[in-house]
Amino acid sequence: MTTTDKTAVVAGAGIAGLAGALALHGIGHRVLVLERGAEPPTGEVAEAAGRWARPTVPQGIHSHTLTSLGVKVLRERAPRVLDAALAAGARLLDLTEALPQGSDGGREPGDEELVALGCRRTALELVLYRAVAALPGVEIRHGQAVGALELDPGDGRVRAVRTDGGERIAADVVIDATGRQAAARSWLRAAGVPVAEDRVSPSGLSGFTRFYRLTGEGRPGPLNRGNAAGDIFDHYAGVLHPGDNGTFSIALATLPGDRALHGLLTPAGFTAVARATPGLGAWLADGVSEPISPVHAITSPPNTLRGTATSAQRPVPGLFPLGDAACVTNPLFGRGMSLALAHAFRLADLLAAHPAVDTAQSRAAAREAEALFLPWYEQSAAADRERIARWRARIEGRRAAAASAALADAARTDATVWRALTRMLMGLTAPAELLGDEKLLARVRDAAPAPARPQAPAREELVRLVRDAEGALG
Repeated sequence: MTTTDKTAVVAGAGIAGLAGALALHGIGHRVLVLERGAEPPTGEVAEAAGRWARPTVPQGIHSHTLTSLGVKVLRERAPRVLDAALAAGARLLDLTEALPQGSDGGREPGDEELVALGCRRTALELVLYRAVAALPGVEIRHGQAVGALELDPGDGRVRAVRTDGGERIAADVVIDATGRQAAARSWLRAAGVPVAEDRVSPSGLSGFTRFYRLTGEGRPGPLNRGNAAGDIFDHYAGVLHPGDNGTFSIALATLPGDRALHGLLTPAGFTAVARATPGLGAWLADGVSEPISPVHAITSPPNTLRGTATSAQRPVPGLFPLGDAACVTNPLFGRGMSLALAHAFRLADLLAAHPAVDTAQSRAAAREAEALFLPWYEQSAAADRERIARWRARIEGRRAAAASAALADAARTDATVWRALTRMLMGLTAPAELLGDEKLLARVRDAAPAPARPQAPAREELVRLVRDAEGALG
């Protein structure tokens, strides 16, 4: 560990803030984490995770997955955290189990990276929290938040923060890990610094999540997506994610404002649709599992690349947005936690290589954030535009072509295409690398016809299922 004389204040103790604290501790910074929420519960992770209420993290009670990128970061940079998660009941999921039927099943170089971590977000966050809280030189304070920045009037660099209670805390580095709130924007405005515009594109998604616990051993059904079961269909999505300690979650997603499916918020409506969704019914059969949560609803924020995290922002030396405070993409892709982990360690590496807190360091950090996030922002924005058009057309009784269908269909028959697509979806390969591979695209064009996909309920059937379920309650 490199020794420095620098102090970092991290605003927020979610996944990004804790990862930032861990990474900055690794390069010798003294770290103070300010978290406005209460301390997490004590006790065994499996039980405490279910009791951890996070009103400041509304997405925490919804389906999550740690993609291959996140597992890779933990393996390489925080193996003790990964080991602790596995000891607490998380499971590594071998994605190659979803290779196309007819593949020889042999391992290829790189397959060892095609794993995901089955774990509830609260369980993973609790493991990470306890690991960070135990580090010497790291302090986590609860019930406090950063309220303002104090900048040097000469060079504009960070000198201190003021908490919402008025306390002044000197700092060389301030990490904005406030998630989608991206509080650095308001800090900068209050300090008289112009704030660069964000790049924004609609996610077009309302989500409904419920958690369950298996009552027996083994998987009730296959994970056709490697780390999940289900699919994104032509007018809704239904996906199941295995969790830790025999838990799993089911997420159903629709277009915002789809009043005909508002009944998904009821246990009866949710169950009716989940049981009718291909790949999910076996997990919900009588005697197989039991619900352990109500149905949670959330409307996803738009895909957003924060201007404050990019080269468009006037440099403020010492201030760094991290994770969702830098970029938010549609949670259907499950990239948020993995990108936050990757960003934390990339930022720490940069600060170690360029220790002077100055404009050059700030600009380098912005370039690093753009290199990490921009490809995923653009991919998510484009995919969402296509999906929104397809779902809206189906609701209106029309059909819309899916430009990405050829690639997805080829991946169902060609193992090489499957590996390439899966590596991109799991964050290991940039979208441009996938789409710029002419040999791969030739395989897509020459791929054998894909077998018919399992049919999800038609739009009219889905609406009827929800209405019948609501009627049965009345």
